[in-house]
Formats: sequence, C-alpha cells, structure tokens
Amino acid sequence: MADTFDVVVIGGGPGGYVAAIRAAQLGLKTACIDEAKVSDGKPALGGTCTNVGCIPSKALLQSSEYYEHAGHGFADHGIKVKGLDLDLSTMLKRKEKVVKSSNDGVLYLFKKNKIQFFHGRGSFGKSPNELLVGGQTLQAKHVIIATGSNPRALPGADFDEKLILSNTGALAIPDVPKRLGVIGAGVIGLEMGSVWRRLGADVTILEALPAFLGAADEAVSKEAAKIFSKQGLKIEVGVKVGRIEARKTVKVQYTAADNSSKTLDVDKLIVSIGRVPNTEGLNAAGVGLKVDDRGFIAVDGECRTNLPNVWAIGDVVRGPMLAHKAEEEGVAVAERIVGQKPHIDFNTVPWVIYTAPEIAWVGETEQQLKARGADYRAGSFPFMANARARAIGDTSGFVKFLADAKTDQILGVHIIGPFAGELIAEAVVAMEFRGSSEDIGMICHAHPSLSEAMKDAALAVDKRSINF
Repeated sequence: MADTFDVVVIGGGPGGYVAAIRAAQLGLKTACIDEAKVSDGKPALGGTCTNVGCIPSKALLQSSEYYEHAGHGFADHGIKVKGLDLDLSTMLKRKEKVVKSSNDGVLYLFKKNKIQFFHGRGSFGKSPNELLVGGQTLQAKHVIIATGSNPRALPGADFDEKLILSNTGALAIPDVPKRLGVIGAGVIGLEMGSVWRRLGADVTILEALPAFLGAADEAVSKEAAKIFSKQGLKIEVGVKVGRIEARKTVKVQYTAADNSSKTLDVDKLIVSIGRVPNTEGLNAAGVGLKVDDRGFIAVDGECRTNLPNVWAIGDVVRGPMLAHKAEEEGVAVAERIVGQKPHIDFNTVPWVIYTAPEIAWVGETEQQLKARGADYRAGSFPFMANARARAIGDTSGFVKFLADAKTDQILGVHIIGPFAGELIAEAVVAMEFRGSSEDIGMICHAHPSLSEAMKDAALAVDKRSINF
C-alpha cells in the first residue's frame, strides 16, 4: 500500500526544502523527493544553490578576495606578505567543506521537523496525487513542484565541463587557466569571471546585449563597468557569438559591436547565458499539467497550477530565478494549504551580485521610472564620503535612493559598494512597509558604519545629506 502524505515536495533545493519545513511546522505530514548526488553516503540536499550555485560560488569569491587582498591590498595597511603562493586544491576543498556543511544542515532540519525524505527522481504516476520515486508509490493530498533549473547551453557548444563549462564546471577548475572566456555578463558570468581573474586568469567576457548590466540602474551599471575594467576584466557588449570550436583550447568566433569579425582563443570557456526550467521527466503531459513551450509551469498569482492541489514554485515558474524568491514562495504555498493568506511582492525581492564591489538593488531603476513617466526624486551618497568605508579601505561606489516626488515613498534603492548585499535589507524592509526616504533619513544609524551611507543617500533625496 502506498505511503500517504498531506504534502509531497518534488525537489530539495531552497524552495523545496523550505516549503517542506514550513509545511511540517504547520502540522502537515510531509515528504520531500530529491535526486541529489550522494556525498559520504548521504544525499547532498540543497539543490543547485547549495551544491553548484549560490553557496560554493560565495565560498570561492571570499577565498579569491582574500588572495587578492594578500597580494595587493594588505600593503596599504602596513602588512607585508612575502612568498605569496596559491594552493588552489585547498581552496577548492574548503569550498566543498562549506557545501557539505550546508547539505548536512538540510538533512538535520528534515530530521528535526520529521520530514520523510525519498532519494531519487520524482514524477507523477497515473494521477496528480500519485507520485513515483525509485520504485515506490506515494499518495499526496497536495504536491509542490520545486525542481529548479538547469544551465542553458549554446547551440553547437554542449557542456563537457572540461573546456566548455556551466556553473558546475566553473566552480571546479583544477588549475587556474591562463586565458578564460565567459559568455554572458550576468550574475554567474561576473562572479565566476571575478573569481578566476583574482586568481590569475586573463578574463574576457562577451555579452550579447548592447548595454552592460541592463537590468541594473544605469548609474550603477556605468560605475560597475568602470571599476571592473580597472580591475582587469575585459568586457565586450553587443556581440554576436558564432562558431565555437573546442579542441585543446576553445576558439570563439564572434561579431563585435562595430560589426568586425573577431576570434577569442581561451583555455576554458564559461557559458552563462541563463537557465531553463527543469521540468522534464515529471510526466506533466500524462497528468495534464500545463507547461509552456519554454518548459515553465503555468501558475496563478498564488502558485497554483491548473491541477487541483498541485502547486509550483521557484525557477520552474514565472518571476526571477533567485533562491530567496523560491524560499518565499515555498513558505507561502505551505501556508496557503492550511488556509492562511500570505503575500509576496516581487517588487521587493532584492537582487545581489557578489563581485567586489558588491552590487545590490530592490524596486525600480531610474530608467524604469522615466519609461513610465513617474514623478520622482533621486538622492545619492558616495562611499568615499563614508568614514567606515575609508577605515576598511573600500570606498568604491555609492548608494542611490529613488522616491515618489509627492509622497516620498521609496520606489527603488541601488547600491554598488562594500557589503551592498547586506545593506540592501534595510531598503527591503522600508519598501515592504511603504516607507519614505525621510523615514530612513530620520533613523539613527550607528557611527561609524557603512549603513550611514543609506541614511545620507535617503537624506539626499531632499538635498539634506549631512556628509557630502
């Protein structure tokens, strides 16, 4: 007889495991299915984010930044480093240790919350409430699909993870390549390009879009392009990639923005041109689950699919492919199942790029406000005028507030600079509570702190900045 559950979650990534935990907290008998690889005899739960995405990339970003500081930045602090040497093997092992700690943490949380875990690939059986995994059949009153996404490959350039790399291969290059190519100047491309540039690679990034970081506020993207170029990242925008030939090296033929034909010859090529939803193998057609021609599952505003009691969250549905967006959807769906009324505002989902300097934003950009004819005011504050930034030796970038001209309600906040990914949280809170720039400007911020840049930028909306 099949095991019966109140909720079965397909997928153990950030959206899936968080959904399972919240469902269990609410008193629902819960199971989670995931085909995670096995590490040290245990399933490596956590999905792409934990295994080959958010977590390992941040570990390498931190390690590579330490290496760069030791080679270049420490001297300014009176710290002399002689005989600096890179032990890449140890760096990669540390990354794996960080990943394993996160994997084990998810398993612990499942045990703590009495969530039953089934290892394998889950799919629908004969009906939407019948699930198959590893020869077993489960019955579910509710199903939450959280199967995530896969890296998108270029036609004619499949990933071999040796010469042509996805995010998986980019995190495990055994030796620093002399020449590294990156196709795609998005989050993954910039972060991985930054890691290997710091460790000694000559990095060239090719971007098809005509503008660099077009999703970010224009002032931020211009500042980022200037800083990254100074660091040594070579970035070309408006290119059209043609033939890619991988033998001993990788040759990329492309047309530059000026219509000239060029060839990039590199030792490794990272392709980061987006991701595609991981919905194959679910037997969606067999149960009538509506999936569009791009592989996304159709859902309403509350993550309901066209099938009763079948939900979908995260990268397999509309909206940004961000781990924290998936987590919020997972919690919301679990709460909706028991009759609660949670709310998610996509406009207050923050974006972060963990380069150095970090880039973070929430809400609308100035170009978006102009496009819709909004009446707004802007205020900016540079980190070079912030005492804490000067003390730590990182004064690049600025904070920018955008607020409604009449009500002063915050419409967007954009940061490029030290710890931008942490500072943006204050803006998210303010926007969730429909706060004004004056609200932030009136709050006492610790001195000296980087957060004072938030206060001064908010005051700058009314031309009241104290320190600049």
